[in-house]
Amino acid sequence: MSSHGGKYNIKAVSKMLGIQAGTLRAWERRYNMIAPIRNESGHRLYTEEHVKILKWLINKVNNGFTISQAVNLLETNKVSFKDNGELNLERETTDLSMNLMDELLQALLRFDENKAHELMNLAFSLYTIDKVVIEILGSLIVKLGNHWEEGRITSAHEHFASSFLRSRIGMIIHTLPVDGLLPKVIAVCGPGESHELGLLVFTLYLRRKGFKVIYLGASIADGDIDIILNEIKPEFLFLSSTLVRNVEKTLGLLDDLLGKFDRLEIGICGEAFGKVTPSILEPYKSYYLGDDKQQWETWLNEKLGVRNE
Repeated sequence: MSSHGGKYNIKAVSKMLGIQAGTLRAWERRYNMIAPIRNESGHRLYTEEHVKILKWLINKVNNGFTISQAVNLLETNKVSFKDNGELNLERETTDLSMNLMDELLQALLRFDENKAHELMNLAFSLYTIDKVVIEILGSLIVKLGNHWEEGRITSAHEHFASSFLRSRIGMIIHTLPVDGLLPKVIAVCGPGESHELGLLVFTLYLRRKGFKVIYLGASIADGDIDIILNEIKPEFLFLSSTLVRNVEKTLGLLDDLLGKFDRLEIGICGEAFGKVTPSILEPYKSYYLGDDKQQWETWLNEKLGVRNE
């Protein structure tokens, strides 16, 4: 029999998938995600494709989705089947991760901490640490910063969201092992800069690679960076700036440190550097890390290669 013909009755499907027949009927009635054919007696008959779709939906529900979220994901993607018969949704990964990011942002802006934790846990159950923190949370942080700069949210909203994200990312960072053979690193925000989430995401990326990162966070008092550099003697220093108004001071600090610490590799990162006019950044292009993981990889590999020559 063709896989497109009705093959299984509802009792068989219920037993196969471990779901109550009543639940299947309710899903079909409410969401219309499949349309079993009826035999002469009026009983439902399910095709192989129906079973695969139901299996996929049940798996999503078991991983924390509501059935409405899973059906919506199914309906907004082009459905096909892999060689092994499994359901394949072409845009699933991108669409889902962006939906999660938007839902998490809205939960934080509603001060709904429980929902935010629930969405974070769901994200980590579906994706790698790198994808959740660098891609999903990285995009969220940019949106959050834009909302605040444009006056669309209050400082209270920004502080609550930042505190939540700082706590969750920090918990991950402190569980990651360090490779003693890799260079010692300091990460700190530039002068006047208190927005540290972008730097925290970059720090997690470094820790995932095994770097020992001494994370200082928001900007420290003038002159203290010299004391810390002389005390710790790191091989790399990363300065971050999120607000455009702090770029000039951060670049000034970079110039000052280059004159004092000739063996120190310095990198600059942060959303602000992508917003300034190209002429401002041009003299510092070799220090700019870029704004995504691939660019970070390229910059680091080039610097590490030069140091190992």
